[in-house]
Amino acid sequence: MSLKLHDLGQIMQETTRRGVGSRRWQHPAYVSFMPPCNNACPAGENIQGWLALAQSGEYEAAWRLLTQENPLPATHGRACYHPCETACNRGELDEPVAVHAVERFLGDMAVEKGWVVACSPPSGKKILVVGAGPAGIACAYHLARKGHAVEIRDASEEPGGMMAHGIPAYRLARETLRAELSRVLAMPGVTLRSNTRVRDVAQAMAEGGFDAAFVAVGASVANHLDVPVEDGHRLLNAIDLLHDVSSGARPLLGRVVAVIGGGNVPWMPPARPGGWVRARRCWCSAMTPPIWKPCQQKRRKPAWKARKSAGSVLRSISAQMG
Repeated sequence: MSLKLHDLGQIMQETTRRGVGSRRWQHPAYVSFMPPCNNACPAGENIQGWLALAQSGEYEAAWRLLTQENPLPATHGRACYHPCETACNRGELDEPVAVHAVERFLGDMAVEKGWVVACSPPSGKKILVVGAGPAGIACAYHLARKGHAVEIRDASEEPGGMMAHGIPAYRLARETLRAELSRVLAMPGVTLRSNTRVRDVAQAMAEGGFDAAFVAVGASVANHLDVPVEDGHRLLNAIDLLHDVSSGARPLLGRVVAVIGGGNVPWMPPARPGGWVRARRCWCSAMTPPIWKPCQQKRRKPAWKARKSAGSVLRSISAQMG
């Protein structure tokens, strides 16, 4: 005798005939994906989270959620080229959400109101951080939040690294940078030793009794081009030039300046009218034509127009690769 479908039990009938009957055999499941803005953020911030809190008026809660990942929101809101806005879905409808502007607003409010981050009880661990640039400051910040004692050693007189010496003051105000750095350096267990160069990390750890070390020396050495120059002409790199300017020097580059490179560092300083370049003509050479992302156009196009209105000439030379 062969088995038929009606000879089986009710459960077997519902199993073999899915979608028939009043009993549900499927249910929707919520799957959390990475938002485009978060995925594009180099700092890994929970952007949609603190944006929602800021939109509802909970500014301190938004700042605290933001600083779980980023210790310098006011600095980041000014200096970051905000790729999150390039990836923002809202840009396909009208304009991207001004993430960097909200981040800057929250950072400035935290400085104004004196908000501080809570730290865990002391862990008894002692960490050596070599370098007081962005990586070193961020490392010290997150270690201090976990209760570890941190000693930062830096060869410069002031902390900040490339934030203080590689980004011009018109782009990143020094008062804002110092205020946020001071908040990190004031955290329990964090100490800074300026004008202290670490040449042997193992020896420094042994002498100081450190449990671990984090080397954050950065990339403060510029690439050099083997370009022959005639007598009376100079070949300078952008990093050393910006460092000298941040220290108060005003280099005399001449009336005609050639800038090699198409990034923010080469393009922006020569295009600032009345600045420290003071050149009547600037020839900017890049491997590709000056076609930039929307977020970069907002900064570079006004600089081009301002330079033109100041009476100088700015030219672009796109080098073709053979």
